[in-house]
Amino acid sequence: MKPKLVYPQRIILPIIVALLGVVGCDSGPAQESGANATGHTAPTDITSRINTEVLEQRPFSNREDFDNARRGLIAQDPSLVVEGENGAAIWNMPEYGFVDEHGENAPASVNPSLWRQASLNNIHGLFKVTEGLYQLRGFDLANMSIIEGDTGWILVDPLTSRETASKAFLFAQEHLGKKPLKAIIFTHSHIDHFGGVMGVLQHLSDEEKRELKIIAPEGFEEEATSENIIAGPAMTRRAMYMYGKRLERDERGHVGTGLGKGPAFGTFGFAEPTQLVSKTGSELTVDGVRMVFQIVSGSEAPSEFTFYLPELKAFCGAELVSRNMHNLYTLRGAKVRDARIWSAFIDEARSRFSDADVYFASHHWPLWGQDNIQDFLVKQRDTYKFIHDQSVRLMNRGFTPNEIADNLQLPAALNQDFHNQGYYGTVSHNAKAVYQNYMGWYTANPAKLDPLPEAESAERYVKMMGGADSILEKAQSDFDAAAEMSTVEGKKAYRWLAELLNHVVFADPGNQQALSLLAQVYDQLGYQAESAPWRDFYLTGAYELRHGGPDEGLKPAAMTDVLLNTPVSLFFDSMAVRLNADDAEGESLRIKVTFTDLGESYLLTLDNSVLHNRETSSDTPADATLKLTRPLFVDILTGEAGLKDMLFSDDISFEGSKLDLLGFFSMLDKPEGKFNIVTP
Repeated sequence: MKPKLVYPQRIILPIIVALLGVVGCDSGPAQESGANATGHTAPTDITSRINTEVLEQRPFSNREDFDNARRGLIAQDPSLVVEGENGAAIWNMPEYGFVDEHGENAPASVNPSLWRQASLNNIHGLFKVTEGLYQLRGFDLANMSIIEGDTGWILVDPLTSRETASKAFLFAQEHLGKKPLKAIIFTHSHIDHFGGVMGVLQHLSDEEKRELKIIAPEGFEEEATSENIIAGPAMTRRAMYMYGKRLERDERGHVGTGLGKGPAFGTFGFAEPTQLVSKTGSELTVDGVRMVFQIVSGSEAPSEFTFYLPELKAFCGAELVSRNMHNLYTLRGAKVRDARIWSAFIDEARSRFSDADVYFASHHWPLWGQDNIQDFLVKQRDTYKFIHDQSVRLMNRGFTPNEIADNLQLPAALNQDFHNQGYYGTVSHNAKAVYQNYMGWYTANPAKLDPLPEAESAERYVKMMGGADSILEKAQSDFDAAAEMSTVEGKKAYRWLAELLNHVVFADPGNQQALSLLAQVYDQLGYQAESAPWRDFYLTGAYELRHGGPDEGLKPAAMTDVLLNTPVSLFFDSMAVRLNADDAEGESLRIKVTFTDLGESYLLTLDNSVLHNRETSSDTPADATLKLTRPLFVDILTGEAGLKDMLFSDDISFEGSKLDLLGFFSMLDKPEGKFNIVTP
């Protein structure tokens, strides 16, 4: 069966960020003394001491991870840069060359543990994992794996973008020889594991494409095309923070994501699976290679499987397990993940594939030896279970999310291994996710039931505390005094100053002294963070306090290919959340949209400032009917075609009131995704 090709594909926020082309404005406070080119200040003495103490907390002399990350290296491109059609680099490994290859010489502005992880993630190239199994690492955020079959290759997870996938695939052919591609496996529904598929398919013959199998977990297609559609603009804006989009790649900026270096900002595609796997224990033999699958949907991704290669004794962990603690809640915004289920899936994999001698996955480097793999899986399993169980225990004793997050620490038995440290997820925000999963946002304290909005609350706090000048004088004194504090108290001082100064900024966003001092505080908290997303959030916050928000946000046209390949019901759901309720007040409309290319009609009903949709017959009565192709309708919604185009286009026909149609479209917001975050 020839795979259906769709190009490009859905919105996933780390990727849409790349389409924004944002730059900072020049307004903002002058650079502080000792600042780098973008204003980030030097690490303070207390930050240096905090980071130095990290070296005493774990066995940094253990070099096994570095040995494993370099094991089996076949070839490496030391100048690995991948360019897009416009000549701009969408992947640039050399820009991370400031991270030393041994991960031992962390500057005071980077947590040594995160520096170590950044160094490991710098190790890239084509690797032989075991006989008949290879990996391409460091060509993108994720890995591309290659399994040798009887007559050709089986490729696992073709990266994020067409450009990086093409580069990796050709690099493998150059060093392993050309073989026909027999199958592609999508382990899960996140774009960094399927979005580059066109970069591989473009190198195949028509015969190869016709015979190609594309294997994915059940639910893959729906999840891959729908995730984040509804809340896309808000998540996109926050993803700019989480992935350090606006930061320099240097010792005071972005060093990596913990999970890899960063998302590849290229062109994205999708290929429809030819075979879906729905049940744990299912087996397939592809080009002579036997595979046993485990469904783990609902852990790291809503549609995901792991699989085992019995003849190679190799377990592909997909993203069920990684060489870091993962997110139960991702800071860019998403539904929380269930730590209890996640832990149970890891335990099931440990038992079901207990004779595995090789572990490889969608991120990071492999692991060899049954004992090592079992120990790894046990500690990954117990890390998520510990966070779940102890968070719930404290929740049931009446602790709030902040109290749980501040007190919960991994036990010593789990806190010595680097692979379950908070380079991506953290104990702190994962514990809050467990609370949210069970209890939601409310802590039951009546004071939290109906608080004032942040800006109004900030004004009252500042007034009550004697005004901005008084607060800033005390805040500067506390900032300076932190140098003489213990590391524990010094870090708490910065955390408190962040909260305090945030009130001043929200009460008076034009106060340059407040903006400057809060930015300095964020610098230090970023430098201290072991989590790459925490670091990028703090440092991006500092950047925007100094330089302002992005000049451009989400361009509606960036949604075009997303909407073209999204189920129509979700397409109209995304319209419903753009309806401006005030503009729709008192309006009652029945709009029918007939897609002439699909042979489908949908009735949109507007009452009570709420928009509903349902599929209907072509003869259903309506106030106005719009007949056009789906691509043209998407162009209208994204602004590529204006109202004038709609009125005079030969490709559109109308029935009923044109004024009702125009009025309806005028009620839809056009979110730009460039709202303020660190200022009101």
